[in-house]
Amino acid sequence: MSGLDWPGLMRAGMHGLGLKPRDFWALTPAELALMLGREAGRPPLSRARLAELARKWPDRAASGEPLEG
Repeated sequence: MSGLDWPGLMRAGMHGLGLKPRDFWALTPAELALMLGREAGRPPLSRARLAELARKWPDRAASGEPLEG
């Protein structure tokens, strides 16, 4: 049987994070994961990705001319 490890999540939330039971049960699994440092979102922007975006969409002045760096 698969599913969530509720005893483990309860230990992590109530013992590890110090949440009260009512606060633990008010969280969504995604919120609890974020609080535990297990964010499922996108990784942070890397320098390479920032450079790629800057090349694709360079900053421009109101006149439309490229900004000088």
